[in-house]
Amino acid sequence: MTTTPATTPYTYTKSFEAFDRAAKVIPAGVPGHLGPSEGCFIPNGAFPRFSSRAEGSRFWDVDGNEYLDYMCAYGPNVLGYADPDVDAAAAAQAKIEDVVTLPSTVMVDLAELLVDTVASADWAFFAKNGGDTTTLAMMTARAHTRRKKIVFVKGYYHGVAPWTQKLDYPGVIEEDVAHNLYVPWNDLVALEEMFVKHEGEIAAFISTPYMHGNFIDNQLPAPGYWQGVRDLCDKHGIVLIMDDVRAGWRLDLAGSDHHYGIEADLICFCKAIGNGYNLSALCGKDEFKESVASLTYTGSYWMSAVPFAASIATITKLKELDAPALFRRQGEKVTRGLVAAAADHGLNLVASGEPALFYLRLADDDSLLMHQEWVAECVQRGLWITSHHNHFLNASLTDADVDRTIEIADEAFRIVSARHS
Repeated sequence: MTTTPATTPYTYTKSFEAFDRAAKVIPAGVPGHLGPSEGCFIPNGAFPRFSSRAEGSRFWDVDGNEYLDYMCAYGPNVLGYADPDVDAAAAAQAKIEDVVTLPSTVMVDLAELLVDTVASADWAFFAKNGGDTTTLAMMTARAHTRRKKIVFVKGYYHGVAPWTQKLDYPGVIEEDVAHNLYVPWNDLVALEEMFVKHEGEIAAFISTPYMHGNFIDNQLPAPGYWQGVRDLCDKHGIVLIMDDVRAGWRLDLAGSDHHYGIEADLICFCKAIGNGYNLSALCGKDEFKESVASLTYTGSYWMSAVPFAASIATITKLKELDAPALFRRQGEKVTRGLVAAAADHGLNLVASGEPALFYLRLADDDSLLMHQEWVAECVQRGLWITSHHNHFLNASLTDADVDRTIEIADEAFRIVSARHS
């Protein structure tokens, strides 16, 4: 590894001034996982608070600092920020109509495209957020089976609706989670024991396609795991829900259930569906069509036509690029380069999960502080990664971007290694 020239760390004067304004009028200043009170932006002072513009594989903060972005807006930026084809399709639709008393037939066009694209889909129901679709899937399963209980994998994340949270979380009451059951990931024995113990009571098993939780190395499904889950759900009459909100279309355009060799009963999509245009979809098998149609479930902007047009352009371009193969190729290149750069400085970087959504952990300090130090040094030099969350790739990432990524990481490894030697 060639020693890179020293880079002057970024400063965030305008970001922190904007946050001071925000804190006076917005609870928590920046609420949720993007704020300093929670999430993965630690240590706090190493990360800016607000962006000003974005293009391709990069965004800029309000102080003018430029970042190579490996979070992709936490997933939605799948083709690159401001993709010209998607933006042109959205603009053309906006000239015709958007939010109108009746839906546009572009909604039907997208539903037909999804049915033709997603292997397990016979229909599509549209909403706005990933949590909309996981909640709709849970309600559909309960309506279809007339059962109450839902089985989760321990360490899960399926949104922020009360039924997806834990009893000790503020605002969550016992009744919200009274019918939740929990099993370990990759454990078919525990799953079958749970199904037998609650025979006739379980409506659904819900899971992401692989374990991409926070603060732990991500875990792929063991050989035969997903087929075993499918068989057990069939045996006990339980609905199999795949939460593909995070991984959807980065592993397989036919769905992550197809990638792992099965068909889910219901599959949830959101992040990569429209390259940033606000949309989500629940797709499912024909036998659940009447059950989902029977539910009272809608929202003020769910028929907005512009995101449907953007989604059609996004999925069409993902197919043209064979994007999942591109993501795997670039992801392997990035993770190999990062692991090798760490080793050059005597450090052990662990890259886990699928290459398109890789997770990083510097394994030289059990406290995780050294990993946070390394991430902070990267961010302050223009490489946007986060401390304890999986990362995302987009199709605009070039080989030159990958080379620059490794250069910045190498400089950050050198700084951290010297600090702890």
